[in-house]
Order: sequence, then C-alpha cells, then structure tokens
Amino acid sequence: MTSRTDEIAAGLEETRERIARAAEKAGRAADEVHLVVVTKFFPASDVRILAGLGVTDVGENRHQEAERKAAECADLGLRWHYIGGLQSNKAAAVAAYADVVESVDRRSLLSRLSRGAGERGQSLDVLLQVSLDPPDREGRAGADPGDVRDLAAEVVATDGLRLRGLMAVAPLGEDPAAAFARLARIREDFLVEHPEATVLSAGMSGDLEQAISHGATHVRVGSAVLGERPTVK
Repeated sequence: MTSRTDEIAAGLEETRERIARAAEKAGRAADEVHLVVVTKFFPASDVRILAGLGVTDVGENRHQEAERKAAECADLGLRWHYIGGLQSNKAAAVAAYADVVESVDRRSLLSRLSRGAGERGQSLDVLLQVSLDPPDREGRAGADPGDVRDLAAEVVATDGLRLRGLMAVAPLGEDPAAAFARLARIREDFLVEHPEATVLSAGMSGDLEQAISHGATHVRVGSAVLGERPTVK
C-alpha cells in the first residue's frame, strides 16, 4: 500500500521535472524557478511531509486555516506565502505569521500589513497582485495594471514592507500563454522603477509551463503535488 509520503514524493518529483523541462525550453536554469506548494485544505501532517522532502515554501489562501497551520508547523522553518484575497480587517493578523503576502492589490491594506509586521518585529515581503481579467469581469481580483505604479510607490513608502515583485492568475477561459505575455510586458515597465523587485509569481498546476516561458520566478502548485483537495473543509 502506498504511503502518504510516497504519494507526495511522487507528485513533488513530477512537478519538479515539469519545472525543469519548462525552464530548459525557455532557455532558463531550473533553479531560477521556485516552487511554492499550496496546502489549502490539506492537513499540517502533509506540510511536515513536504518539509521532510525539501520543500521550503508553502502557500495558503484562507486566514484562519493558514494561521493555525503556521503555528502547528512553526518548528519547520518554512516560508509562508499568503496568496488569497485579503480582507483589510485581517491584514495585520496575516502579517503576524506570513513571510510573504502575494495578494496586495489596494492601498488600504498597507498600513495594517505594516502594523502586523511591526508587531512581529520583522519586515514583510510583498507582491502586488495584478489583474489580467477584463475590467468588467465579475469577481475580478488584483489591481488594475494602470494602478500598479502608484501602488508600488505606496508600498516602498510604507514602513515594514518590502516590495519584492508581482503576482497574477491567468483568467479563466483564456489561453494562459497570452495572459502571461501581457503580464511580462507589465513587469518590464515595473522593473524600470523597481529593478530589485524581481519576483514574478505566476502559474499553477495547469499552466506552470506557460508562466515559466514568460518569466515566472515562482509557481504556486497544489493539486499536482498533493492530489485532489479533500472534500471536507
């Protein structure tokens, strides 16, 4: 009978191979692309298995679950990425345990993230989430590309926050390669003013190859590593 460790190890190996092949095809080194394993709905025991298999970065997108899991796994020395939509009233609490917040899309979050980082006593890495959706798309997440410049300047001016780069999700129903090509152009302009903010978090289980071909430095992968998410939440 296959153990859970064996299952995760197999998914992790296959995902790492996909990353390496995509990087090679794009003329990049495999170690230029970092894997963030998304552990949403999976137990802390899976996080421990991942750490034992060499994973250093994990992602969560629900505050209560992330807070609990980060506390349970505090001894593992992992980097916790908060990747979900962020409510303003939860921002300070998220900054108390997250090492990276990838979903910063509006100015109102910044003072609260700064406060949470200050209470923790360390700076917080921030990515700006850029919307690649049409402007009228219902449920659209992320900052409008035209707002990125001003939002980036606000982050740089906020104590305790460190601007590290951009994050985006390919729109549903669109060729992800086309979406990530737009993101690459947005990033070119962004890097002119923030050359040190080189992180580009893009690509998930179904489209990591297209993201890597357009410059992704981080891919956020859940099901390809851990399998289908548990139905009990």
